[in-house]
Amino acid sequence: MSNNISQAFTDVDIEEVQSYWDSRPCNIRHSPKEIGTKEYFDEVEARKYFVEPHIPAFAEFEKWKGKKVLEIGCGIGTDTINFARAGAQVTAVDLSEKSLEIAQKRARLFGYDIKFYQANAEELSRWLPLEEYDLIYSFGVIHHTPHPEQAISEIRKYMGLNSVFKMMVYHRYSWKVLWILLVYGKGQFWKLDELIARYSEAQTGCPVTYTYTKESVKELLKHFKIIKVQVEHIFPYRISDYINYNYVKAWYFRWMPKRMFRWMEKNWGWHLCVTAKLKK
Repeated sequence: MSNNISQAFTDVDIEEVQSYWDSRPCNIRHSPKEIGTKEYFDEVEARKYFVEPHIPAFAEFEKWKGKKVLEIGCGIGTDTINFARAGAQVTAVDLSEKSLEIAQKRARLFGYDIKFYQANAEELSRWLPLEEYDLIYSFGVIHHTPHPEQAISEIRKYMGLNSVFKMMVYHRYSWKVLWILLVYGKGQFWKLDELIARYSEAQTGCPVTYTYTKESVKELLKHFKIIKVQVEHIFPYRISDYINYNYVKAWYFRWMPKRMFRWMEKNWGWHLCVTAKLKK
C-alpha cells in the first residue's frame, strides 16, 4: 500500500471481526483483578494511560464538557468514562457485544449516564439515530473494519461544519511494522498486510488491520479538512515481562536517551492520530 488505500481485507465478513473482539475485548487483560470491579477498572485505566500517555492529550477530555460526544468503537469503555467524567454527553458504539457488556457495567458502577449501541460502523445509521455531535472520536477502530471508507461515510452523517472528528489508525511507516516484518515475516514483504493483521494485536489472528501513511489517510478523509496529523507511540517493553505486569524495557530502548526515543515516536510511531472537520 504505498500511498493508496489497501483493499486487502474487503472480503472479510464483519461477523468474523465481531467474533474476534468478543473472544478478547481490547485491554481486557490490563488488570488481573476481577473483571467488573472498581479495582479492575481503575487498574485498566492506569495501565492504558501509562503505556499510551498520548491519549488524554489527543482526546482532550476536558474540552468536551457539556458537549455531545460520539465514540465509535468504545471497547470496554476507558476513554468513554473519561469523556463522561469530564462532563460530556456521551454516546458510545461498539461491534462487540462482550465489550459493550463490560463498558455498560463500568458506566453503571461509576454512575455515568452513557448511551450504548451495538452497531457495525459501516452501517451506523441503521442502528444509531441521526443527530449532530460536537465530537466524533474513534481510537484504534476504523482500521479493523473491512471497508473503512464506508465507516467514514457513515460518520459524516453525524457531523456538522463545527463538528470535530478525532481518529487514530495504525501507521504504515512505523517501528512496529518493521518489527513484524523482520521478526515474524522474516523479511517477506509481499505478505506484509497479512502479517500486520495477524500480529497487530495482543491476541494474534486479527481478521482485519489496515495501516495508513500520512498521505493515504488524507485520501480516506478526502471529504474532510485535516486540522492536525501526529504520529505517536512505540511500545518499549519486553512482552514476557509486560504480560506479568512488569515494565522492563527492551535492551535497545533501555540505553536510548528520552529525546531520541521521542523523536522515534514522532516519526515511526504506531499510532497515526488525525484531527479533522468537514470541508465547507
